[in-house]
Amino acid sequence: MKKEQVAHCQFSVWYPLFKAVTIRSVILPLPENVKEYLLDDGTLVVSGREDPPSHAQEGSDDAEEIQWSDDENTTTLKAPEFPEFTAEVQEAISSLGGSVFPKLNWSAPRDAYWIAMNSSLKCKALSDIFLLFKSSDFITRDLTQPFIHCTDDSPDPSLNYELVLRKWCELIPGAEFRCFVKENKLLGISQRDYTQYYDHISKQHEEICRSIQEFFKKHIQYKFLDEDFVFDVYRDSRGRIWLIDFNPFGEVTDSLLFTWEELTSGKNLKGDQSEGEATEQDYPVFRCTNSKVTVQPSPYLSYRLPKDFVDLSTGEDVHKLIDFLKLKRNQQDDD
Repeated sequence: MKKEQVAHCQFSVWYPLFKAVTIRSVILPLPENVKEYLLDDGTLVVSGREDPPSHAQEGSDDAEEIQWSDDENTTTLKAPEFPEFTAEVQEAISSLGGSVFPKLNWSAPRDAYWIAMNSSLKCKALSDIFLLFKSSDFITRDLTQPFIHCTDDSPDPSLNYELVLRKWCELIPGAEFRCFVKENKLLGISQRDYTQYYDHISKQHEEICRSIQEFFKKHIQYKFLDEDFVFDVYRDSRGRIWLIDFNPFGEVTDSLLFTWEELTSGKNLKGDQSEGEATEQDYPVFRCTNSKVTVQPSPYLSYRLPKDFVDLSTGEDVHKLIDFLKLKRNQQDDD
């Protein structure tokens, strides 16, 4: 996988070419100070977030315990403000219907959905986006190591980081598919949410495969900037195919129900096809989870934190914060 291939998969590179067959989106340049804020390893404080309620009755134990420091030099940690950028983002969100799916040049913060109040990537304000981005390893990788898996020694392409806001659509995980293309030929199609069994996929796999193949030939083949690439699609209730994203053809991209050895060598792929399918030229291999026995945990579970830690980091539960401060003070007294 070459650096040029990764660069070609940036959203702003492919979106103008395939705008008619994908979800409406707005691309905003990411200011340097916002990038620095996202990479700051300090306490997670989300810009634009309202302070949690802190009123306690006078004379109560909580009110007394909160006054744990008499140091007049103690400073309150505040998130930086980005008024101009905030206004641009809010205007874009409004133009897209009030709710958006955010991402950077390549990645969305799928590994951080658990930290959001709605356990979703649905965002209505910049503060929602910041909370997800600052909690995501995928976003950090985009910002710091976008070419880490590339094998060529060429200089890194110059990058202009961007915030991508996509109109929010309620997509059913069982209708998403990942497609693998090598030398401009569609080799394989995998169920995107491979950890779950979907009865309709097993029953309709030939129809699904055929519709994706037709979509590829009509809208994608020979139109993307590389001949080796991966693209994700969504099949709606009417059978229409929508383009979701492009990814590099290489190990940086999850191969789902395939292996990269299979995809790069072509071995074992023909064995998946029935006799009828094998007679069709360039017919892709389709793989899905065929039994509830093979259902697996979500691949994003390893990114989660205990709920108590999340409540502390986001300030959602002031009582847990008070208990935490009490514990820290008692530990200091014991020391």
